[in-house]
Amino acid sequence: MQRTLLIIKPDAVKKRVIGKIISMLEEHFDIKGIRMKKLTLDEAKRFYKVHKGKDFYEGLCEFMASGPSVGVLLEGEDVIKELRDFIGSTDPKKAKNGTIRALFGTDVRQNAVHASDSPASAEYEIPFYFPD
Repeated sequence: MQRTLLIIKPDAVKKRVIGKIISMLEEHFDIKGIRMKKLTLDEAKRFYKVHKGKDFYEGLCEFMASGPSVGVLLEGEDVIKELRDFIGSTDPKKAKNGTIRALFGTDVRQNAVHASDSPASAEYEIPFYFPD
């Protein structure tokens, strides 16, 4: 059984589509927790440390700290891969129709959601929203 984290990013919170996204998730996944929080800039930098040094790192961290986001803890067999397929491509313009990013994303940074991409990243990312 795998656990993973999906984050409804500040752009989607601002668009008021939290409920729509959670409703889509509920139809396909086992939700174990939901928590809204506003990441500090330091937390965002630690969360995205894998991208440190890349040209988009600072802007991404500032964006993620710009407003509240919603962490959703999901559990299931092969849930990491299934969720990544379900949310669509990082670029909403390339995401398959009906995916979360195709429906609610604007661009590569403001693409509505983040999802852990591996068991190791899920293990690292989950405590940012679900410390216990």
